[in-house]
Amino acid sequence: MKLRRIVAAAVTAVTAFGVSVLGPSALAQDSPTAAGAYVALGDSYSSGVGAGSYDDASGDCRRSNVAYPVLWANANAPSSFDFTACSGARTTDVLNNQLGPLNSSTALVSISIGGNDAGFADAMTTCVLEGESACVARIAEANAYISNTLPAQLDAVYSAIRDRAPSAQVVVLGYPRMYELDGSCWVGLSETSRAAINSAADNLSDVTSKRAADHGFAYGDVRTTFTGHEICSSDEWLHSVTWPINDSYHPTADGQSGGYYPVLEGLA
Repeated sequence: MKLRRIVAAAVTAVTAFGVSVLGPSALAQDSPTAAGAYVALGDSYSSGVGAGSYDDASGDCRRSNVAYPVLWANANAPSSFDFTACSGARTTDVLNNQLGPLNSSTALVSISIGGNDAGFADAMTTCVLEGESACVARIAEANAYISNTLPAQLDAVYSAIRDRAPSAQVVVLGYPRMYELDGSCWVGLSETSRAAINSAADNLSDVTSKRAADHGFAYGDVRTTFTGHEICSSDEWLHSVTWPINDSYHPTADGQSGGYYPVLEGLA
């Protein structure tokens, strides 16, 4: 039971389901003309859980000073930068707690959201502790939620963003696949379980990109930038079960700078 509590606590921090050539300091040195006001919303993949260098003032939201929104702000010098993304956030948390800085002057909004709504923390706990058949069944439940319930929740968030920031460019960031299949590490999961988890990431990406497009928002698909850097690859940009446990199943600092930052920069 002690092992279950440790692993369960580790995967509770998961949202859903990047070694970069340019580190944060290098990115900050190449600043173009100042951009307009930027607001970064979302969950732990946007707040930077797993990347370290957390802002003490952010408390349990665990906003990292090397998260991709900070890297973009350092490189592009927006006229203002509000970072409200928070670890563990669901769509309702964005609606209730994160939209305050948005207004008619907001020029850019970024967001990753949906993984916590889909229950990936519980799904990963099941997969790690209860074996292949339980994992596949739990992932099927997550996929059903993603397909049938999540779209309306995303619509509510995206509509609220557009209502509050009518002139903003909005970039919706997705999630990477968690595992390299036929990879080089042992993580206590069968290949079937790993493939099922990856399939849920693909489903989440497909649903999120469609909802984003229907609202006129850009979608940043990070699966390409993370390819070759998943768990069990030779150059991982994602944590497996780690200590501290809250970093588990989240991007490293390299994942933020190499997996997320260039996707946002390319769209914004």
